[in-house]
Amino acid sequence: MKIKYPLKCTAFLCLTLFCAHPLWAQHSNLRKGAQELLNSQPLNQAHVGICIYDPAKQEYWYQYQENKYFTPASNTKIFTLFAGLQMLGDSLPALKYLETDSVLYVKGMGDPSFLHPDYISQPAMDLLTRTDKRIVLIPGVITNKRFGPGWSWSDYADYYQPELNEWPVYGNVARIKHHRDTISITPPAFSYGGHFSWQVNDTLSEAVTERDERSNTFSLQYAKRDTALLLAEVPYITGTLQDLAQRLQDTLHKPVTVAEQMPAVNAKAFTTLYSRPVDSLFTPMMHRSDNFFAEQTLMMSSAKQWDTISTQKVIDYVKQQYLQNLPDKPEWVDGSGLSRYNLFSPRDFVSVLTIMHKQYPEERLWAIFPTGGKGTLRNYYKEQFVHAKTGTLSGCVALSGYLVTKKGKTLVFSVLVNNHNGTSTAVRRAVERFLTEVRNNN
Repeated sequence: MKIKYPLKCTAFLCLTLFCAHPLWAQHSNLRKGAQELLNSQPLNQAHVGICIYDPAKQEYWYQYQENKYFTPASNTKIFTLFAGLQMLGDSLPALKYLETDSVLYVKGMGDPSFLHPDYISQPAMDLLTRTDKRIVLIPGVITNKRFGPGWSWSDYADYYQPELNEWPVYGNVARIKHHRDTISITPPAFSYGGHFSWQVNDTLSEAVTERDERSNTFSLQYAKRDTALLLAEVPYITGTLQDLAQRLQDTLHKPVTVAEQMPAVNAKAFTTLYSRPVDSLFTPMMHRSDNFFAEQTLMMSSAKQWDTISTQKVIDYVKQQYLQNLPDKPEWVDGSGLSRYNLFSPRDFVSVLTIMHKQYPEERLWAIFPTGGKGTLRNYYKEQFVHAKTGTLSGCVALSGYLVTKKGKTLVFSVLVNNHNGTSTAVRRAVERFLTEVRNNN
């Protein structure tokens, strides 16, 4: 059953929001708290931007360097969420397929949930398992590289930076487990043409996992006295479509090949298979700040719209089709915020959040965005008055979302901090104190 959501915002709404006067609604009680935040030790040498907006009255309550550009880290996922909400409808596109008398042709659409352990139901796997026809992979048109622009090359083996491709399997990571005498890697290393080894190293205080830069050679080192449970995710090299075919063949225990040429049929003859409701992906993407889910969201959006996978194409489309009236022109290059090429202003975030608040019910948004005590906010905002996305890179801390005051008023806010030289925890606590005052005094 298709779920219907409210229509997109009108140009009038966007124009009203973006033209709201920045000075008329400067609340005196906010200015004092904001000045204390700006002068606090964690932030007094940092680049800080603040924007707080009342969507009901269409007025800004407070702004400070709201038009300046910042590296937003994972706050970029707010724009990715907006793109997915606009373009994906109510379900994730898993793959496109075409059945002939003897062949099942299939083409990936970037769905990251395929064989991902977070998801029990696997419609795409069910289709591949039950067919008695020959399975043939059709190459997709994909302009993306395996890493996003501006990503750190040395993070290739870190859990938060899996490779991107048209048909992810297992979330494109190997899961290594070590607990006492139990050592395992899932799926087995041979599934991606690799090797897994382990050894005791009693100089270590905790277990360490690694992967060779240019091959799927994984290793684990641990101290014999270490009894802690290790559950590590290490990205593997996804390789070519031939490698994917081999991976699927090993999983399905039946032949899977790659098409030497496209079948002589109209592209419209292919059927799109959908896997699951979009919010089942959006919620973990926002709660645990899942970079992989975010990147693949833009790739799925592109595949659905044009049968071509291009992150840049979908970003350009969203900016031109839905966000042409943003107050500041953002530099938006990826879905996750891993890239330091991204540049956004606080009032851009407030603008997009306000549009989403107008389009979608609060109940849905509150479920998708983390709140106090949950996800990336599990150690903050215990009274659960914010529903917001965090963002963290070295020297960068961001928080943008919705704040519900004691009087029940919903505000939209963005606080972006760049070039701080302290700990991210100290910055977050200072921002938490400021936003708590905003909540308690209004």
